[in-house]
Amino acid sequence: MNRETQSLLLLLVGGAVLRISLTDVYLRYVKEGLRPFLIVSAGMLLVIGAITLWREIAERMRTADTTHGHSGPWVAWLLVLPVFAIFLIAPPSLGSDAAARAGTSVPVPENTDYPPLPPGDPAPLTVLDYATRAVFEGDASLRGRTVQLSGFTSPREGGGVRLNRIILSCCAADGRPVKVTMVGELSRELPADTWVEVQGRYDPRVDSDPANGEKIPYLRVSSLREIDKPTNPYEE
Repeated sequence: MNRETQSLLLLLVGGAVLRISLTDVYLRYVKEGLRPFLIVSAGMLLVIGAITLWREIAERMRTADTTHGHSGPWVAWLLVLPVFAIFLIAPPSLGSDAAARAGTSVPVPENTDYPPLPPGDPAPLTVLDYATRAVFEGDASLRGRTVQLSGFTSPREGGGVRLNRIILSCCAADGRPVKVTMVGELSRELPADTWVEVQGRYDPRVDSDPANGEKIPYLRVSSLREIDKPTNPYEE
């Protein structure tokens, strides 16, 4: 692959990164706080690609060199395919397939002195916060309280429905699911990747995740409604 082709690839990749960074699409792949770094990186790729291409064209015009450089293996052009995928069909965020392949991730908290739940019922919690309290604290802070969670659904092994969120450390490549088994007044069997907001109370039962053996807490659901997929589908 000659330098002109390399420059064009840099321009394409830089343009693709800039495009997703200037919209909410980037939230499907990285944490929200990384947007400035993506924009800077895209700008650098575009500047480097443009300067390199301009120099190559200027040098060729100056020398009037009629000898063509080696084009390299054609498979190198496969590098362009992910770029076109971003431009034409942006891959979706992680969902039920990713949750099914990976085991639930509820890290052991460094501090077991949990803050009290937000006042009022229902108390809005992240799926990770609820799962952590339910697994490591039981009903100590959840007793007698109605909580409100949101996430996407996935089928439970042996029947039933789970509520899930993916948590990110940096990007989608390190995404880890947090799972909660829902029981109670579910209006109907929901297809996978349906985004819902649920209200319910702590249930002392737990499942063992077949993927890694970790505990999956239960939530006894009292109400459930479908919602639109949030702009940022991940928890951090």
